[in-house]
Amino acid sequence: MNAPTEIAAKWGAEGPVELITERENAVYRIMRDGAPAALRLHRAGYQNEASILSELSWTTRLADAGFACPKPIAQQDGAFTAQLADGRFASVISWVEGTPIGGADMPFVGTVTAHCDLYHKLGHLLAQLHDTSDAINTEDIIRPAWDLPGLLGKSPFWGMFWENPSLSSGEKKLMIYARDAAHAHLKAMKDADFGLIHADALQENVFTQGSDLTLIDFDDAGFGYRGYDLGVSLSQHYSLRYLDDLTAALQAGYGTLRNAPSLEDIKFFLMLRSFASSGWVISRQPKKNPAHRIYAERALHLAHHWLTTP
Repeated sequence: MNAPTEIAAKWGAEGPVELITERENAVYRIMRDGAPAALRLHRAGYQNEASILSELSWTTRLADAGFACPKPIAQQDGAFTAQLADGRFASVISWVEGTPIGGADMPFVGTVTAHCDLYHKLGHLLAQLHDTSDAINTEDIIRPAWDLPGLLGKSPFWGMFWENPSLSSGEKKLMIYARDAAHAHLKAMKDADFGLIHADALQENVFTQGSDLTLIDFDDAGFGYRGYDLGVSLSQHYSLRYLDDLTAALQAGYGTLRNAPSLEDIKFFLMLRSFASSGWVISRQPKKNPAHRIYAERALHLAHHWLTTP
């Protein structure tokens, strides 16, 4: 197996290689010509090389067009990916200064007004992403689909969420019922905005420096409903007492550049993200890991709310 220092050397890195995070991908901080960069070792079996290269092509074009995101860095031989001995792929992207606006399961520290102001800016950032993506060439981009089958089909992209092992038989029936109702609802959604989306704009993937926001980690990006990007960004705040205010702020920020989905549609896509996450955890954690129940309870809560709201 290739050592991180051996892999980093392909990009001309010198000095220590520091592990930053190990979630879907292992991410290391490396130094090139006295400047930091991020080395990513991609999760085996998730995105293939063509899909990774498409991500890098897309973000290159986004960055060149002025959108705030990391930009890929080529190896010394000009290649953008390297295959490792264990079959995984490595890539390097530019380092983003600043700090994430939050973290997984971390409540926002600040006032409701400050939180809403921040999510107004995030809505604007996501609208910029969609605007820029629509303005650049994406015909050669090959990425997963967050479409009707990818979210609510018989075999969703992130897994069959109704098979989450923590669900009781009654809860499983509820999730299947909610899945079928949501499938019919999404299928009937006319003229829904669809195109390239980030699909994972969680707090830890949005960096702030001064008044500027930068979007990182495009590993889950693909072609999908634009409203899904808005729903995803609210998924860590689904239980807030002021969720309606936060949703309205996000919608208003998005609406500064594009036609925004309705508040009801944003909450619908929030529910769909909770479904996806409840499926995502199945292949990533042992059956008895408490994470299964955490994601299942979020999905159950949002499904019940959606099904019972007039």
